[in-house]
Amino acid sequence: MNEIVKLAERIQKPDGRARRKASERLDNLTKPKGSLGKLEDLAIKVAGITGKLDPSLDNRYSLVFAGDHGVAEEGVSAYPQEVTVQMLANFIHEGAAVNVLGNLEGSEVMVIDVGVAAGDLPEKVLDRKVRFGTNNFVKGPAMSRDEAISSIMIGYEIVEDLADSGLDLLGLGDMGIANTTPSSAITSVLTGNAPQRVTGTGTGIDQESLANKVEVVERGIEVNNPDHEDPINVLSKVGGLEIGAITGGYLAGAANHVPLLVDGFITTSAALVAYAIEPLVAEYMVASHNSVEQGHMIALKHLGLSPLLDLNLRLGEGTGAVLAMNLIRASMAILNDMYTFAEAGVSTEEE
Repeated sequence: MNEIVKLAERIQKPDGRARRKASERLDNLTKPKGSLGKLEDLAIKVAGITGKLDPSLDNRYSLVFAGDHGVAEEGVSAYPQEVTVQMLANFIHEGAAVNVLGNLEGSEVMVIDVGVAAGDLPEKVLDRKVRFGTNNFVKGPAMSRDEAISSIMIGYEIVEDLADSGLDLLGLGDMGIANTTPSSAITSVLTGNAPQRVTGTGTGIDQESLANKVEVVERGIEVNNPDHEDPINVLSKVGGLEIGAITGGYLAGAANHVPLLVDGFITTSAALVAYAIEPLVAEYMVASHNSVEQGHMIALKHLGLSPLLDLNLRLGEGTGAVLAMNLIRASMAILNDMYTFAEAGVSTEEE
């Protein structure tokens, strides 16, 4: 934990001066004050994150971290675990939703294995495997504390390397059958809400399976007794390796003043872990959308984030994050390209 805390200490408050300058310019653009709503809030936030009114947004990345979950054997998902590997091949062949949307938006998609329960993976998948899937957390901890820390460090180091070579906008995504179950457990523990309140249908299980899923989350928490004051403990007891890597990605992105687009429920559970490590990280996060997973809005409220979109998404992969990249760019175009009243020669005086 000390190593993670030391890295998180790099995160500083966003630039207040840049925020004020952005706000002042927005108030003087040729429109009624505040009339562009969340776009204006977004422009101010991005200015503060980057410290610039006109930051480059050219280098956009979508990172998809993958891992499998031992708890899948409890029947909590509509799909078999083999689908994780199959979807990695789909990502590499650019056949998944995040690829299609990434190509449309100009966001490069990278796929990273941190815990897939298979060894023979497509060649272009970045191999950062910590172990072959987690343990079934109804029988004991999902992973060791050292493995949880390793997963966080992997995400941190990958984003740190991207930042060194040029990273302007980051979306983080996930792939792992059954990963809404550990996400529900993490959300329950770190927000203080009962499992029933934060556990949803995931990829589309029926009501009978949902009742089983809630019971599995309850049992996992009871068996492992995760410490809500120790986010690494929570991650190791009831989390997932890809969730840990996403956590590390958030911490590194914030340390490097990169706007972070939070996707759906799984990536938001990772945001909760990052926030528990260093609350300032939330000031670098933009909630891309509100998932239909019932725990998602609870998690976003805990983080103090308001979603930009509400499209009934429940796919994951970072798809919502990619969609919201265009809104980030739109907000900065408004800030920089729209004329002020003075620039347009429009009078603000009453006749």
